Amino acid sequence: MRPIAVVFDIGNVLYDWDPRVLYRRLITDDEALDVFLRDVCSKEWHFQHDAGRPFAETSAELSARFPQHAHLIAEWGPRFSEQIPGPVTGMPEVVAQLDEAGVPLFAITNFSDEFFAPFRAQEAAMFDRFRDIVVSGAERLVKPDAAIYRLALDRFGLKPEEALFVDDRHDNVAGAQAVGMQAVPFIDAATLRADLSRFGLLN
Repeated sequence: MRPIAVVFDIGNVLYDWDPRVLYRRLITDDEALDVFLRDVCSKEWHFQHDAGRPFAETSAELSARFPQHAHLIAEWGPRFSEQIPGPVTGMPEVVAQLDEAGVPLFAITNFSDEFFAPFRAQEAAMFDRFRDIVVSGAERLVKPDAAIYRLALDRFGLKPEEALFVDDRHDNVAGAQAVGMQAVPFIDAATLRADLSRFGLLN
């Protein structure tokens, strides 16, 4: 069946995300920066925010473990948008073309609800084109758990086969396919354009 709507991931599909963008301004030594992002503010630690834990809790716990880094840990939440340097090359144009062609746009993102709110407001030009966005931190469900896809489809008013899901992580793509969604891995804007054309969503 030809999909009628596109459901995007956000991080590293619509927007780049790299904590180094912020922390290289705060830690001048490259080796120290690598150690900090590997052992202190790690992606595993940050995943708690995507799952719905408040930054006030996670930062207090982490600062207790690494008191020498408390001042750096404290910057993660208030300056989270500085970890997002801008849109992925070519993706604003893809989103605009889909929207202008009348294709319904949605998103399912693993993202802290408290971090997403100011970012959403900052990037209204992109996100105002979307009919709805399911944020993992608000729902306390994360991809690739089948429950978040089912919740999103119900909220979007879509049958699984009516949605084309786009995500840079293969486990998230597989999770969408497991609930019956059509899905493609994101590589870059040019490859996605070819995928969208193949599915009849872009000329």
